[in-house]
Amino acid sequence: MIELRGERVTVRPFASDELDELYRQWVASEHMVSTPNRDVLERRVEHSGEWFEGRLDLAIEADGQMAGSIGARQPPHSLPPGVCEIGIELHAAARGLGLGGEAIELFADWLLANGFDRVQASTDVTNQRMRRTFERLGWEHEGTLRAFMPANGGRADYAMYAVTRRSRPRRAR
Repeated sequence: MIELRGERVTVRPFASDELDELYRQWVASEHMVSTPNRDVLERRVEHSGEWFEGRLDLAIEADGQMAGSIGARQPPHSLPPGVCEIGIELHAAARGLGLGGEAIELFADWLLANGFDRVQASTDVTNQRMRRTFERLGWEHEGTLRAFMPANGGRADYAMYAVTRRSRPRRAR
């Protein structure tokens, strides 16, 4: 079982009783492209903590409460071997506290130590808070994905960031 403990957050599998709260938070999120399918989300929670259908989904816990979710994606035939993409969603009350950065750091370090050579993530170019988080963690900005994500009836540009096993900053723990 995956359980990554930091100073303020724990990254761990979802508990089955967290499905309703997770669904409510995802429906309320301004970052979701479409309303999540509850049945799909239920399967993801059920298989949380294990690679399932090209995904590894985990909860972010802070102060004994679920504060969000983080996951890695490596869908078959979509990314080269050794490469995965992560995504993170913090509940509104957990944003701006540094919890997301700590969760990203724990999870990316774990992925790089467990078979991946590259971890990448993207965010809307206007999401300055997330961009600063990646940069503070030592991730490289690799460019802009133009007209990448559906947004507000159009398409938004996204900034691509990555860290590799070779480039990741060495931190004192």
